[in-house]
Amino acid sequence: MLSLLRKFRKSRKGLAAVEFAFVAPVLGVLLVGTIEVCNALSCKQKVTSVASTVADLVSQTSTTSTSDLSNIFDAAAVVLFPFPSTSSKIVVTSIVSDGTGNGTVAWSQASSGSGYTKNTAMTVPTGLMSAANCAKGACSVIFAQVTYNYTSPMGKFFLIPTQLSDYFYTRPRESALVSCTDCT
Repeated sequence: MLSLLRKFRKSRKGLAAVEFAFVAPVLGVLLVGTIEVCNALSCKQKVTSVASTVADLVSQTSTTSTSDLSNIFDAAAVVLFPFPSTSSKIVVTSIVSDGTGNGTVAWSQASSGSGYTKNTAMTVPTGLMSAANCAKGACSVIFAQVTYNYTSPMGKFFLIPTQLSDYFYTRPRESALVSCTDCT
């Protein structure tokens, strides 16, 4: 009987290695997946920060220009770091009250491509430019919209690109309207 128990112990020596061989790939996928989800969440937070930063910087002036906006877009690239800013599109728009609680585009500028067309009607969140508080042309908001095409740093494993986006509204600080000298 004692010799049978010794043989049984010897036959169990490789059992832990076999179990580890089955579990290791699952643990590896879980680890890589956790890292990837954390990267994506970090990128989403940076996209949100870029939207609020850009809107805030534009709202701090009474007049801006395309060169000022270009500098703001460059600053946004720093906020996005370490993610490449070439995957982003930022659109800054000045929306002027139409007297009914919504607005029209006074000017719009994009970091790449084009922004909104001038005099286009825009719907704004309820209460932001209410008819009771904002007569036609008497107030405005700055609207910043960011779109980012996120691709995994581990692109060989995760081939699904994801589009992250966010937007932010803010009121001008220096004047009722922010004008742009050479924007479209």
